Amino acid sequence: MKLTLNSNYKKIKLKIRNKVDGTSERPRLTIFRSNKFMYGQLINDQTGTTIISSVSDFDKMKKADASFEAGKALAQRAIEKGFKKAVFDRNGYKYHGRVKNFADGAREGGLEF
Repeated sequence: MKLTLNSNYKKIKLKIRNKVDGTSERPRLTIFRSNKFMYGQLINDQTGTTIISSVSDFDKMKKADASFEAGKALAQRAIEKGFKKAVFDRNGYKYHGRVKNFADGAREGGLEF
């Protein structure tokens, strides 16, 4: 069976997802990276609900800077709701570039993971 890029990505994503689980005390911070936007969500896997979400706006700044600001905004809203810790789910993406910037922004905003 020939593996394609999409199937490799799915295998990596499932491998990460099997190890990471969000709870009500420590939700899962998952990201999605598209060509235009960077999305982040805090998810409680026990109830299957999204607690907080954040989207970057690339129109005003570079993609890397916008990802950093989106992570920072998500962290600030999470702290307002009483969440200080989270489990990071990189969702199959390599940990560099916009993914790293989002995580660094969330850390600077006050989230621990």
